[in-house]
Amino acid sequence: MQGLVKQLGQLMALAIVMPVYLHLRLWYALRPAAREQSFQGHSQLMSLVPGLVGNFLRRAFYQRTLTRYSSDCCISFGTTFATADAIIGRGVYVGSHCNLGHVELQDDVLLGSGVMITSGKRQHFFKRLDIPIRLQGGELTRVTIGYDSWLGNGSIVMADVAPHAVVGAGAVVVSPVPERAIVAGNPAVVVSVREHRD
Repeated sequence: MQGLVKQLGQLMALAIVMPVYLHLRLWYALRPAAREQSFQGHSQLMSLVPGLVGNFLRRAFYQRTLTRYSSDCCISFGTTFATADAIIGRGVYVGSHCNLGHVELQDDVLLGSGVMITSGKRQHFFKRLDIPIRLQGGELTRVTIGYDSWLGNGSIVMADVAPHAVVGAGAVVVSPVPERAIVAGNPAVVVSVREHRD
């Protein structure tokens, strides 16, 4: 019975989301140069629906718009994507009010609330003083959060996090995090390692 109710909820969510999805596709066709901006606006719209209904609607929307999105994920209220070029694995939980760039969240990743994952450390070049920073370009890279990792509330991540790692609340990750490492601080440093214990 529970499975039937869930399937019915997914069908209803798809019916509600379809006009938003078609509107996005229309914007893609009319303004191909502004593809990222169009997607961001629609992601912001989808982030505003609270509760279980919002979770169902976001799942239906992102399954059709992101590079890959597993059907058993939860993207919470207030969370937005900067690009449709995101990969979301199975069993992923993303807390409320997160901002995600070019990211791959592998299976069973947990993000607390207010987590920011940028598109690498070089999104904006700023070396020259004769040109405004906004005109100097940048380099977008995919940041991968490895299997079974947990990013604590308010963490800012600009580099890859290996599988089974933990990033402490409020940490600022500017260099790759090793497998099973527990990191904290600004900049984040290894404070411990996860050990297997029976």
